[in-house]
Amino acid sequence: MSKADSTDNFFRSEGLLPQEELLEVRNKSNSYIVGIPKESDPNERRVLVTPQGTEELVNQGHRVFVQSGAGKSSNYSDLDYSDYGAEIVQTIDEIFTNADIILNIKPYSLKTIKKLRGNQLIFSSLQDVENIKEYVSILMEKKITAIAPEKIKDKHNNSPVISSMSEIAGKVAIFIAAELLSNTRGGKGVLLGNITGITPPEIIVFGAGKAAETAIKTALAIGATIKVFDKSIYRLQELQNKIGRCIYTSVLQKQVIEKELLSADVVIGAMHNLNENPEFILSNEMVKTMKEGSVIIDLSIDKGGFVEGSRPTTLTNPTYINNGVIHYNVPNVASQVSRTASISLSNIFIPLITQIANCCSFNNAIKADLGLRKGIYVFNGILTDSHIGLKTGIQSRDIELLMAAF
Repeated sequence: MSKADSTDNFFRSEGLLPQEELLEVRNKSNSYIVGIPKESDPNERRVLVTPQGTEELVNQGHRVFVQSGAGKSSNYSDLDYSDYGAEIVQTIDEIFTNADIILNIKPYSLKTIKKLRGNQLIFSSLQDVENIKEYVSILMEKKITAIAPEKIKDKHNNSPVISSMSEIAGKVAIFIAAELLSNTRGGKGVLLGNITGITPPEIIVFGAGKAAETAIKTALAIGATIKVFDKSIYRLQELQNKIGRCIYTSVLQKQVIEKELLSADVVIGAMHNLNENPEFILSNEMVKTMKEGSVIIDLSIDKGGFVEGSRPTTLTNPTYINNGVIHYNVPNVASQVSRTASISLSNIFIPLITQIANCCSFNNAIKADLGLRKGIYVFNGILTDSHIGLKTGIQSRDIELLMAAF
């Protein structure tokens, strides 16, 4: 056996070379079958590709399979999709058997992913996976390449998915707070805005990221009083510049926070979490000092929450009352305005699929795009996420080293 043959066999035995080219180009126009399954979670109302996005893909030569009802929660009918060139299928099996690229928000069930044909590209988050070891093992066995949409980066090293959803969540948080303060939702009957002769309501925001920024701008536009806390003085200075006006800001100081909570009508948690643990916890003792009927909206609940003992809620059951305070802890708050959120997501993923097609194969696309590589947690059946590897005991490999084999 020659040295070249020996090297090639080593790479193949280690899974570093694909047994067949991933997402093989079906014809000279680099066309794929793109699958849009229906979300299994009734509380997830967004869809990653809109009917208008479907038309763009079809015009590029792709086929788009949409499972019946996939866009219903965003008020897109099957007819809307078919009018723009999509092929409506009744079951997820038809998508998993035929599609080269599959786009979904929530992770699939173990039973469902076993139906994958293999050698496919899927976009799906890993959040809320119950048995992550078995889940990843199935993806590896089927030589799947899996990407977490929220981990994809742009050329500025920002996450376009997180940024767009945070922008929406920040605005929505203010509208939700206004509704929860009203009599119709059990609130005190307070208008969240400035009325002549009446002291404006007070909103405290914890955090200085994109969600915090949009929440603050929206609240200022209706005349509310804003106070912002964050652990980073640099982020507070940056936020102040983005807002374009002087607002109350403070680093996280327990005594200052306790004093301000006494008069707060709304508290919004939008801390910039860099890992799975919240950066700040609002204790139950602090919450007890708040006015009865005040509101806490936790936009950090998917990272464990910033209020002691808090628990996630759903869009169908969004609130609970603890210590006389109304808590709103919906993780996917952007689904509250699912049509707007879906359009925003579609604006991200249509160019991404176009980019993959223009590169002739997915392998070529990730070679050329560092930001896309950062979203990969399984590449061609190889685990590339070290955090998942540590959690599951499955050996992971560096995606940058794997790229050297192609």
